[in-house]
Amino acid sequence: MSSLTVDVLEAVLTSSADPVLLMRTDRTDWPVELVNPAFANLAGGVEVDGPFALVCEALFGRDSALEISEAIRSGEQTRLPVECAGRECVLTLVPLSGEDDARYAAVYVRDVAGTPPATDDAALSQALLKAKRRIRDLDRDDPVTGLLNERAFRDVLEHDWAVAAREHSSLALVRFELADFSAYIDVFGRHASDSCLRRVGRAIRRCLRRASDVVARLDDDSFVVLSHAADEEGVRSFAARIAAAVRELGLHHPRSRRDRFVTVDFEVEVRAANGDGPPLSTVLDRDSEN
Repeated sequence: MSSLTVDVLEAVLTSSADPVLLMRTDRTDWPVELVNPAFANLAGGVEVDGPFALVCEALFGRDSALEISEAIRSGEQTRLPVECAGRECVLTLVPLSGEDDARYAAVYVRDVAGTPPATDDAALSQALLKAKRRIRDLDRDDPVTGLLNERAFRDVLEHDWAVAAREHSSLALVRFELADFSAYIDVFGRHASDSCLRRVGRAIRRCLRRASDVVARLDDDSFVVLSHAADEEGVRSFAARIAAAVRELGLHHPRSRRDRFVTVDFEVEVRAANGDGPPLSTVLDRDSEN
């Protein structure tokens, strides 16, 4: 079969009744390249011509946007249950290759409740999707906080560093460490300490600025955030806001040497992925050796 022109492909997508979106995945901001009328109608008043991470967050919520972002980084075809405009839907993500090593992904959204199969079949499909997601999450999530674990975070970092290298852009890591947390454990015990870690993790996650930002728990008393910001001063301001948000939780810490509440220290590392220096993952390697 002869190769199809872009005009023909656009005409096919435009005539599709299913919402379809096409984006670039070999760029750090995942720009939207094409949206058919059905997807624009699904989005309502949401702008769909910007970075896909922002479109995704506006349509499906932050939690689903973070999950979809992880699926994009994996480079695998994925089906995820999402909620859009109060309706239960299934989002299908299909990776595609273009000319000159360009990488794309097609996003299809289907309303589960409005599809022809019987209700029992639709419910079973949703249950299977959720079960698959839970199995995957058990392998990638920290069991205490529900955030990514270190192994999964390293996978994300490796992927994003490779993309940044192609674009000659920069990435930033922010390491947060709970101050005097061993003393907190001595006072309150492991159960209360796990509750503290969960609340701190949620506070950090709420402060993330875009769906492409990623937070993970590294060990007993530390968290790490990956940001696509390149301005070190801006990243430091971002980290300071997170530290303030943790302090504002008001978690009493009677043995803290600096405050009467739980606080975090932070370190910022911004590196250009231009091939001249070591990858950003060496920061994690350095921390694990200390």
